[in-house]
Amino acid sequence: MADQHLPKSHAAKRAPRQDGENTRFHLLDVAGRLFAEHGYLGTSSKDICLRAGVNIAAVNYHFGSRDGLYGAVLVEAHRQVVSQESLLAFVQSDLGARDKLRGLISHFVAQAGQGEKSWGFRVVLREMMSPSPMASTLINEAIAPKAGIVAGLMAGYLNLPISHPAVQRGMMMTIVPCITMLLGPEGLRTTVLPALNPTSEGLVEDMTTFVLAGLDALAAAHAS
Repeated sequence: MADQHLPKSHAAKRAPRQDGENTRFHLLDVAGRLFAEHGYLGTSSKDICLRAGVNIAAVNYHFGSRDGLYGAVLVEAHRQVVSQESLLAFVQSDLGARDKLRGLISHFVAQAGQGEKSWGFRVVLREMMSPSPMASTLINEAIAPKAGIVAGLMAGYLNLPISHPAVQRGMMMTIVPCITMLLGPEGLRTTVLPALNPTSEGLVEDMTTFVLAGLDALAAAHAS
């Protein structure tokens, strides 16, 4: 094995670090599933450690507290719904601003319905419906960085400074429908508004047409 070729001191140092990272990830995953099922108030550190098969002190050791663990769960949950890497892929591509926005909308549409298969989707939905004391962690560490990425793309399209109010408003009117599709209950897409089914023909084209027409009007209204 690889560790046989390392000095004993190196192997000894590396093994605990790897074990610690594995335990931390395992706790995060188990906690995410329990928080998704029972919510913030219905899940204790004891519940998590029993399910994870670790010592009760593991939560405090790896996350500082139950709230620290829940904060980490919220950040990972939001990553499962929409990752920062996927947003950066659009912003950093060689496409023009119009095609980047089209691609972003298409990405959100494709994700609709997929998130329900992950515990992250259910955790974020619970947190939105009933905010916990850790809601600021979700906003500051997960949502804000991604919003900044989209705001930069929006500012470029509108040809306005990123601090301009129209950038934030345009972003809201573009992203909120996408979030509704991502986090709305399945019945909304299959029963009430079946034309919002991700596989519905023409959905991306119609959404893109609507969004870009609105953004073009905003850009014209605020042109200097």
